Amino acid sequence: MLKNKKICIIGIVLLLLLAVGCGSSQLPAGTKVIVKVKDGMAAGEIAKLLEEKKLISNSSYFRTQLKLRGLDNALQAGEYEFTAGMSDKEIMDKMAVGDVRYVSFTIPEGFNVKQIAELMEQKQLASKKEFLDLAKNYTPYDYMKTDDPLVEYKCEGFLFPSTYKVSPGARADAVLALLAKEFDKQLTLEMRKAIVDKKLSIRDFVTLASLVEKEAAVEKDRPLIARAFLTRLDIAMPLQSCATIQYILGYAKPELTIADTQLPSPYNTYLHYGLPPGPIANPGLLSMQAVINPAAESYLYFVVQKDGSHIFSKTYQEHLAAIQRASQ
Repeated sequence: MLKNKKICIIGIVLLLLLAVGCGSSQLPAGTKVIVKVKDGMAAGEIAKLLEEKKLISNSSYFRTQLKLRGLDNALQAGEYEFTAGMSDKEIMDKMAVGDVRYVSFTIPEGFNVKQIAELMEQKQLASKKEFLDLAKNYTPYDYMKTDDPLVEYKCEGFLFPSTYKVSPGARADAVLALLAKEFDKQLTLEMRKAIVDKKLSIRDFVTLASLVEKEAAVEKDRPLIARAFLTRLDIAMPLQSCATIQYILGYAKPELTIADTQLPSPYNTYLHYGLPPGPIANPGLLSMQAVINPAAESYLYFVVQKDGSHIFSKTYQEHLAAIQRASQ
């Protein structure tokens, strides 16, 4: 009977301590501490690491709490950010659900591979060179593959613009995989069927969407620009996309010269008929949808105005007048 009472008292004390879960950090309150838990680390090793970081005062007690809560094998690997003063329970809960530290970054619509690589370097996720070296031949999905030696980065166009969260230690290959996987997700079965109905390959579809993305600054213009490009392709007229010239130049030049439109490059749609060898940027969903559902009314020409919107024309004479209006 006495023995049972002792067990009961010990159990109650442990449960009370567990319920309280008092913070036991030896650091000034509010101090931020980064802890990296490697794959395969046992609960005892994690407890020791937390004790070394002075986030907990007693690793043995922490381990006991883990066992009592059934979390002995539940702590997840990753990089965590803790605040001194957190209770043992708060620390356990954070690690049990894998609430790891992350880096957030946003890829805007129309970014090309080189711009994404620069962003990765700014976020200290990967060097620009490492990212670009991998991007040259990165083709995890069959529709990304091409044998065209003129395409510098085979994944250009297939890295979906969005906001992402990755762990600070994420490598370039992991980031590429994340972006390409999101593109594949956004490319729904309905879209794939519509692409086939238009007698386009997915690569050509993305190339066309990338032109729309770089030409359009106003949402309502996208379907009209898509229709204009599709019409030009149908009648074997050069696409004459200024965006392809800017891609060749490597920057967005505000005003192109006649000399610019004569630059010798397979991406120059003033000199060459049809689509360029590959996408010139990574299009967003709106530009992709514009190619699938272009405007019903067909305009052959368009010129950008100072506010970013376009004037659309059906004849060359109307286009010349629109150029005059846009320059005023």
